Amino acid sequence: MDVKKRRVAVTGGGIISSLGTEWPEIFANLKAGKNFVRRIDEWAKYRGMNTQLGAPVDFTMPSFPRKKIRGMGRVALLALAATDRALALAGLGDSPELKGGRCGIAYGSSISGVEPIMEIYDMMVSNDISKINATTYLRAMPQTCAANLEVFYGLTGRLIPTNTACTSGSLAIGLAYEAIKHGLQDIMIAGGAEELSAVDAACFDVLFATSTKNDHPELTPAAYDKSRDGLVVGEGSGTLILEEYEHAQNRGAKIYAELAGFGTNTDGSHITQPSRATQGISIRLALEDAGLDPGVIGYINSHGTATASGDISESWATYDVFKRAAPVSTLKNYIGHTLAACGVIEAWISIHMMNSLWFCPNINLKEIDPEVAPLDYITGEGRAIDTDYIMSNNFAFGGINTSLIFKRPVL
Repeated sequence: MDVKKRRVAVTGGGIISSLGTEWPEIFANLKAGKNFVRRIDEWAKYRGMNTQLGAPVDFTMPSFPRKKIRGMGRVALLALAATDRALALAGLGDSPELKGGRCGIAYGSSISGVEPIMEIYDMMVSNDISKINATTYLRAMPQTCAANLEVFYGLTGRLIPTNTACTSGSLAIGLAYEAIKHGLQDIMIAGGAEELSAVDAACFDVLFATSTKNDHPELTPAAYDKSRDGLVVGEGSGTLILEEYEHAQNRGAKIYAELAGFGTNTDGSHITQPSRATQGISIRLALEDAGLDPGVIGYINSHGTATASGDISESWATYDVFKRAAPVSTLKNYIGHTLAACGVIEAWISIHMMNSLWFCPNINLKEIDPEVAPLDYITGEGRAIDTDYIMSNNFAFGGINTSLIFKRPVL
């Protein structure tokens, strides 16, 4: 087979989110039009922090052998829970192919977790290493998700850590896609995870980027709304199983979507302020990779952080490419910004929405900000759209831009 023509199928997915873990539950929650943001009362103890809002996951970890997870902190355990679901759905949970060298992993998180970092910090302030144990570094290392999952499943293929903040998950999907497309792997596990942390909230808070509607968590975040006041941090994990298309067909796997295009680039200008021009280039790169005209994209799942600079830049970058009022909505108004996990959670839910011919509205959007581009911001009860192609976009600090295009499978 000509490796230049290798197609990439999505044969499984799993997410852990405040919206739920299974599509019927997620679909019902989206239809209900309510968010899952709540006030975190314990954050009131942090002097100077304005936000007390977060979207935690109410989830009980499955039982895994203690010996196999002792080097995992919460973020890696969230990644494991999503990955186990994804592999089971793909019919690969016990497959010898995982260990055959043709299956790799691309996975990331923004930070490894606060607990192991505090163990290291204690040594520096107390001159005592008693808080550091044999698993501290394993839980603190940047590649903790990717490496722990690789060992847990006995993977012997490529390992690609994607610790790129809000594009960790989407970049993982894109790089995994390229590994398969170019014949380097046949199967890739791709994902991102983030545990809820007051540290994450504080880092955005000092940038005046967080919502402070602490008494009304149901009203925020409100991406694209004139009265939005910032983002809310969330928690979760997501994993997609990507597979060479014919390989998936030959083993009789269900194909949920085809990953048809991927674009990524960097702004090269500012570490925190987005660039409309280079965001637009990333979107164009995905369309060029897929060989598609912008007119065939029936829906765009936007990054939609509910920050003024983010919403305005992204919306105009999108409009610059599409030149029309393309249908757009964001899931962050429901579950907050899950940082490293958002790209995968949003991609997997968007795939399900495409296959269900219904796309969620932008809840909390009451009055569109006149400064955002004239896109079709879905509101009300959502929108029935019959389309073969959708796009999912994510952007991160560091000026890291990603765009993914998914094609509906032919049934």
